Amino acid sequence: QVQLVESGGGLVQAGGSLRLSCAASGGPSSLYTMGWFRQAPGKEREFVIGFSWRGGSTLDADSVKGRFTISRDNAKNTVFLQMNSLKPEDTAVYYCAARRGSMVQRTPDYDYWGQGTQVTVSS
Repeated sequence: QVQLVESGGGLVQAGGSLRLSCAASGGPSSLYTMGWFRQAPGKEREFVIGFSWRGGSTLDADSVKGRFTISRDNAKNTVFLQMNSLKPEDTAVYYCAARRGSMVQRTPDYDYWGQGTQVTVSS
């Protein structure tokens, strides 16, 4: 059973940066695609950015291109989400997720989820 634990959320002013971490345990990391999702109040959970442990490929949503990047620490089974040039519309609860197989953007296709961490961007 895979466990995912996010950390690093908080309050930041528009234009600022935050880095979120997702520590994975309980399963071979090389078999999983890792994804970051977010959910703003009153909205559906949406894909932000993903990373394949096996191939190293990444995929990001248009809304965060050029601002958000994903990276990893293999030794610690940890994935990071670096968020730069933050905007008020980036305010949401951010979730780390994992699935076996190739990278996809659909929320139901992910098998394991963290508890979420709040990111608030003030204007």
